[in-house]
Order: sequence, then C-alpha cells, then structure tokens
Amino acid sequence: MASSAIEGRVHATALVTIVAGGLDDPRVRDLLEHHVKTAREATAVGSAHALDLEALKSTEVDFWSAWHGTELVGVGALKYLSSSHGEIKSMHTLHSRRRRGVGTAILRHIVETARKKGIRRLSLETGSGAYFEHARALYRNQGFVECPP
Repeated sequence: MASSAIEGRVHATALVTIVAGGLDDPRVRDLLEHHVKTAREATAVGSAHALDLEALKSTEVDFWSAWHGTELVGVGALKYLSSSHGEIKSMHTLHSRRRRGVGTAILRHIVETARKKGIRRLSLETGSGAYFEHARALYRNQGFVECPP
C-alpha cells in the first residue's frame, strides 16, 4: 500500500486506518467488483455511475482503502471535476462492518482532503431505492442535502 496512513476512531473500540491507494491489492479489487455489481443491480439501467477499476486509476481520482488491522473494511474515492468541484465516488463498506462508523471515517477523510485541496463544492450520486437508504442516511448525517439528479 502506498503513502501515508491516517487513523480515525470508529465507535469507541475499533480503529480504522485509511490509506491512499490499494488498487493493486486483490482484496480491494474484489470489494470494488462487488460494489460495482451490486450498485448496478440496484439501479435502473443507464443510471448506475459507479466507477470501475480502470476509471479509479485516473489521474483525476484519489482513491483510499480502509483497514481494521489487516482486514479491508471499506473504500472511497474523490473525483476532481474542476479546481473547485469534486465528486465522492466508490464509497463502499464491507457488509459485515456496516453501521460501525467505517463509512463515516472514509467520508470525513474525503471531505477533509477535498477542503485541503481547495474544493468548495462536493457532490455525490447514490441510488434512490431501498438498497441505498443507509448510504443516503450517512450522507445526510454528515451534512449533505438531497437534490434532483
């Protein structure tokens, strides 16, 4: 894994380390493949915008993997749309680790990174069906507001 890691508390007992990169790790690739597959299955044809592995390798994207010890627990990315506008992409938490603060830790890391890079507007797109309700709740809890597509 590359570059510097940051650590964030997840609930009172778990510790998540968020690391830049990880796209060459088979565990990360498997989780991303699952993410793209499930997002596309739960979204209307033509409305799925999950980035695949090759798109995440773009120079316009920063990607992070989140770890609890040696266990991969989540991923997330930031796509730069302009010098002041970014889009949160590929947020996914391992199913067995959901509702434990992993997604919050990744999201906060992405938001902080965007701020440091001068991004003034952050967007994201998630599905509107029941499958995405927990994701929408996470984003609302962190100050994002829903808007039309």
